Amino acid sequence: MLSCTIGNRTFSIVPESNPTAEAFTSLLPMTLHMTELNGNEKYHTLLSPLPSRPERIGHVEAGDLMLFGDDCVVLFYKSFRTPYSYTRIGRLTDTTGLMEALGSGNPDVIFSAES
Repeated sequence: MLSCTIGNRTFSIVPESNPTAEAFTSLLPMTLHMTELNGNEKYHTLLSPLPSRPERIGHVEAGDLMLFGDDCVVLFYKSFRTPYSYTRIGRLTDTTGLMEALGSGNPDVIFSAES
């Protein structure tokens, strides 16, 4: 299990069973300064690429943690249809309070592996 902490809120993340999630987990713990985009997501571009197998997913759910391209980590806080392709990293188990925790700005999000 993984987690992300935003301010004083911590959210549990169930990782996918794929090389992308494994590579992401190997980098933890890490703090990402995430940038607001489109009123539905926060993103951060990593310094090094992760393995990726993007697929057209059609619909994003609030709480999805995905990789766009091979180096852009995206945390979605709203659900919507999309034509874009992503590689799944994981999914928050409960999104209650996620939008409020992320706010409208560019938050620091601490990702870590839970024991």
